[in-house]
Amino acid sequence: MQVSSVNNVKIYNLSHGKSLPEWLSDRKKRALQNKDVDILRRIELIQDFEMPTLCTSIKVSRDGQYIIAAGTYKPRVRCFDTYQLSQKFERCLDSDVVTFDILSDDYSKLVFLHIDRYVEFHSQHGHYYKTRIPKFGRDFSYHYPSCDLYFVGASSEVFRLNLEQGRFLNSLQTNAAQLNVCDINPVHHLFAAGTLEGRVECWDPRVRNRVAVLDCALSSVTDGTEVQGLPSISALKFDASLGMAVGTSTGQVLLYDLRSSHPLLVKDHYYGLPIKALHFHHPLDLVISADSKIIKMWNKDNGKMFSSIEPQANINDVCLYPSSGMLFTANEDPKMNTFYIPALGPAPRWCSFLDNLTEELEENPESTIYDDYKFVTRKDLENLGLTHLIGSALLRAYMHGFFMDIRLYHKVKNMANPFEYDEYRKDRIRQKIDESRAQRVQLKKLPKVNKELAMKLMEESDLNAKKRKKKGNDAVDLLADDRFKVMFENPDFQVDSQSEEFRLLNPIVSKVGERRRQKLTKFVQREEEQDEADEEVEGRGSSEEDESSDDDKSWVEEVREQRRLLKMEGRARQIKERDDSRQQDRNTSLVTSDPVGNPQQEPQNQPRFYQIKAGEEFRSFSDVTRKQKMLKTSLEERLQREEKSGMLNLNDTAVGSKQLTFTLKKTEKQRHQQQAERDHHEERRKIRRAAGHLHSNRGGRGRGRGRGRRPF
Repeated sequence: MQVSSVNNVKIYNLSHGKSLPEWLSDRKKRALQNKDVDILRRIELIQDFEMPTLCTSIKVSRDGQYIIAAGTYKPRVRCFDTYQLSQKFERCLDSDVVTFDILSDDYSKLVFLHIDRYVEFHSQHGHYYKTRIPKFGRDFSYHYPSCDLYFVGASSEVFRLNLEQGRFLNSLQTNAAQLNVCDINPVHHLFAAGTLEGRVECWDPRVRNRVAVLDCALSSVTDGTEVQGLPSISALKFDASLGMAVGTSTGQVLLYDLRSSHPLLVKDHYYGLPIKALHFHHPLDLVISADSKIIKMWNKDNGKMFSSIEPQANINDVCLYPSSGMLFTANEDPKMNTFYIPALGPAPRWCSFLDNLTEELEENPESTIYDDYKFVTRKDLENLGLTHLIGSALLRAYMHGFFMDIRLYHKVKNMANPFEYDEYRKDRIRQKIDESRAQRVQLKKLPKVNKELAMKLMEESDLNAKKRKKKGNDAVDLLADDRFKVMFENPDFQVDSQSEEFRLLNPIVSKVGERRRQKLTKFVQREEEQDEADEEVEGRGSSEEDESSDDDKSWVEEVREQRRLLKMEGRARQIKERDDSRQQDRNTSLVTSDPVGNPQQEPQNQPRFYQIKAGEEFRSFSDVTRKQKMLKTSLEERLQREEKSGMLNLNDTAVGSKQLTFTLKKTEKQRHQQQAERDHHEERRKIRRAAGHLHSNRGGRGRGRGRGRRPF
């Protein structure tokens, strides 16, 4: 048995522990129980309460005596008798079970829906009848007043099978492409079906007409939820006459009152997994919802979390034992988990000893071994002066530190720092004084770097001060935050208001920059006057007339204007650079030396000479100009030029399309490599000798004369 506490609610996992294999003999099982402590302490509430591979669905009969579970492999159904705490019978099936229902108070009437469209009926003795529905089924519900079975699945129709007449009735035609789940209200027998499109269609079985349609997909998307894809309905459960819970495939649970089309509450599991089971716990007004990872129990009025269970294996189905605090889960594991939560209710009558057991555990809680020890690191030992104890019995090495007795730790700490309480008292007094000072009028002083940004933050903080007080959340001030402290101290973080990025991303700055610049000048003047007196500048009040009109759409025109100015500045910069380069070329002259060795400058009208370095190829200055012109020309003009030069061939095919063949220019390395290959082949051809002179008319091997000696 495993005990856990979630939100101060004790949860007892009665299925926790090792399970013994079935092929072991009773003698070996008893021997293992005597040797293994975990096996000895485990609680086997129901004998062999498991499946060979996994369990898909589990239910409790209405009289509470039988627990019926369906699983695989091989497909089978097992019935457990709670009065005998053992298995009553096991029946193998032809295919896996999608879901099943118990029509009687005990196990005598069972209906199974298989994955191959078969519907199988079992009576007390075993298999009774088997029929087939037109489409693959996903869920079904039983209408007790009319003895009708309503099947929903991969179709827009709801198939009706009357068990009294033994025949199919006219189907209910819905507007959905596919139906996932269905349920019938136990009070007024309203039939509801959840669709793939995220809607719930409600039908009146008496007149076979649709009475309402709920769009749950749009209501499941709230401010705090992140939905990927269309939320389809994956679970559905009625509560009394007017309540209904809807689970979506994206992990939300919606609570509805049938008199309203809007949900009363939306609860998100935050896992993004489909909701698989929904149950109502009426004594505590709780909703129990489960996906494949977790079971959550929360209040249906305000959504406050009560507790949660997170098993080790994925969950397929959850069953709540009536009028008790016991839960059964069908998992992707051979073991079916049994959870007992005393806060939900008492233990069932057939296992009432659990109440006494849990009470004893709560009265005598077992203290863990780590409660009397303190974990310290090597640095803590150095501060306490206990490094000489490393390796002794007083310190037990664990991971990156040591465990030591908590009494020794407190004793050494008091000896190492006897004035710790006085320091703590002074710190608390200092904190109280700072809190009282914070209630006074705060004085503001601009930093040395990014003064304009600091002024903007001050204005925004003044404008939003009242809103923050009303909402009750304290926003972090960037000027007082240590993470952004360097931005207002280091000159390297100075915002360049003339850069292109700043002008495009902050168009409002250019609009209110003039007013802020004037205020900035006043602030600087006040700081210079009062710097010597070591006085702070009084904070200015927040004026509503200085609010920046961020909601105004005029920033679009401002961005366009900034882009136009940036383009004009770029063009002017290019023209200036071109003129400067031309002027520099004109002023450049070749410096030579006279026969004596004195350098002299040649006149500008003389030709200029350039030295070509070794390994470089001379290219005329017109190549650069020609390349620039080619880049500016269109693709059509370039193709025409290459076609004239013989580098491009254009051919018309039979279907009227164009075939283009390009001849790429070869690099200098490729030309050298091809020339070397040609020289090599030519050299090999010259030194190659003919083998015709080796031919002889004499017979020999392979000439057809045999191997014998030639006659004289």
